[in-house]
Amino acid sequence: MKKVNKFYILLFGALIGIINGFFGGGGGMVVVPVLNKLFKMEQKKAQATALFVILPISLISAIVYMCHNSIDFATGWPVIVGIVAGGIVGATLLNKLNNKIVKGIFIFFMALGGVGMLIW
Repeated sequence: MKKVNKFYILLFGALIGIINGFFGGGGGMVVVPVLNKLFKMEQKKAQATALFVILPISLISAIVYMCHNSIDFATGWPVIVGIVAGGIVGATLLNKLNNKIVKGIFIFFMALGGVGMLIW
């Protein structure tokens, strides 16, 4: 990774925290490109690091949402089971694929999500 001023790391961290809190866990769509392009981190490492840094802010955001009674636990718990299983599969695949393929998959799903937001 390129040597970066700690001020910029803190600044982007704060912005990503705001985005994550506002969108309810969508910070990864910003973290990965920031780590990859601005901080010159390889794709797979950027994606793994994004998960690492999003965990604490997602927990804090979830606690804030829970304090405001904004969580649908009946739906949330079954989704968590699927996410944990999918996360294990995804992390295993991430470690087996090369950076170019991983980046292509990331771009595909980012574009798919964007088109989905426009349509629905």
